[in-house]
Amino acid sequence: MHIITRRGWEIRERSITPEHAVLNRRSLLAAAATMSVLPPLAARADVPVNPAFNPGRAVTGEKYATTYNNYYEFSEGKNLWRDAQALKQRPWTIKLDGMLTQPRTVDIDELLKQVSLEERVYRHRCVEAWAMTVPWTGFPLAQLLKIAEPLGSAKYVVFETAQDKVMSGLNAPMYPWPYVEGVTIDEAANDLAFISTGMYGKPLPPQNGGPIRLTLPWKYGFKSAKAIVRITFTDKRPATFWESLGPSEYGFWANVNPAVSHPRWSQASERLLGSDERVPTQIFNGYAEQVAALYADRKTEKLFM
Repeated sequence: MHIITRRGWEIRERSITPEHAVLNRRSLLAAAATMSVLPPLAARADVPVNPAFNPGRAVTGEKYATTYNNYYEFSEGKNLWRDAQALKQRPWTIKLDGMLTQPRTVDIDELLKQVSLEERVYRHRCVEAWAMTVPWTGFPLAQLLKIAEPLGSAKYVVFETAQDKVMSGLNAPMYPWPYVEGVTIDEAANDLAFISTGMYGKPLPPQNGGPIRLTLPWKYGFKSAKAIVRITFTDKRPATFWESLGPSEYGFWANVNPAVSHPRWSQASERLLGSDERVPTQIFNGYAEQVAALYADRKTEKLFM
């Protein structure tokens, strides 16, 4: 008898989106692309899907993932997607500075010409204990490292998000704007670390961090900086946004761990957007095999939350 052993992140076959539905989605997107003008290269229906990144659960419906958002620059509420449309996506430039061979400012569309775009389906886990599964278009963060050419002494990559006049949430004085997040160089070089420029085969909408955001599927969502305008390379660990605001609740690493509760609620399970089903949370959000080794010599630190 052949015994099949399931890995912890896998789900039953009947819960996975049927192949015909996925193929039909992509054909519809391809047709839609011929009838509209999209920002060049940001996301296209013909971008290849990378089959190596199987999230082990069904894709969340687009309407849920694009209308239930955390984006404090706009609002503390979730229903901010209409207000976010005021954020212009072009022109858009990103400043690369710090410990680099040559600091410079790059136009987003010129940057996209230098990378290989692909689609990856990732789990996304919020520290608030809700979750979604999204097909992101973008490129590995490791490709940006090669383009930026950091010095060997650089240890951290720091991301700063936009501060635009249309973002009414910036008027809240209790927050330490701008929104700053950071990862180590070795985290940034990990194959899972991703720069997203689209989702669901379309350009990344402003409420989800468009036109360009960080996507780190093994960490809580607040680590994924939105609307990136500056990327700095440094040898000093940055004071990140939520860590600065609430150091007793949020740390620098923010890796997902169901056994480590937030001081005010449990992280043992998560609510799936769309179905509202509650499912057990997985260590490193189901990506332990790919990232656990990054933290083997950091066990004395606050790795989770």
